[in-house]
Amino acid sequence: MRIRHTLLVTALVAGLAPGTGTLAGDTHHHAAGEPSRLSLDHGRKWATDAPLRSGMSEIRQALAAKLEGIHKRALTPAEYRALGVTVEAQVAGIVAECKLAPAADANLHLIVAELSAGADALQGKSAVEPAVGALQTVQAVNRYGQYFDHPGWKPLR
Repeated sequence: MRIRHTLLVTALVAGLAPGTGTLAGDTHHHAAGEPSRLSLDHGRKWATDAPLRSGMSEIRQALAAKLEGIHKRALTPAEYRALGVTVEAQVAGIVAECKLAPAADANLHLIVAELSAGADALQGKSAVEPAVGALQTVQAVNRYGQYFDHPGWKPLR
């Protein structure tokens, strides 16, 4: 199961079109006018489904537990890696199970791209420092809350 999640996220990240935050060659729910930045649904937050809310709640909870260390850049390499593994696994679950309307899905892909890049940095899989990846992941989680309707969602501070 874990291998499947890792492969899915690896495939997702490998398919990102450079600089766009969108999937290269992905025809799932996407039109030529796919957003290059997050937007609201006619002034309202995008609808969510149970798999998305569950995965994002798990990511938020993992980050919240280490938030003080993230802000102080004081986590150990093992703590950064563990956060990265958690984020990567939850993103894989979201990608595999989440079924949103096409426009909401297109916006979610922008959040997923940020989360995936943060997970890579946290795990030392990119040139970005793990501490920077942690902050990037926190920002992505907060942007999710700004653009997606998730009852009871609270931003990380």
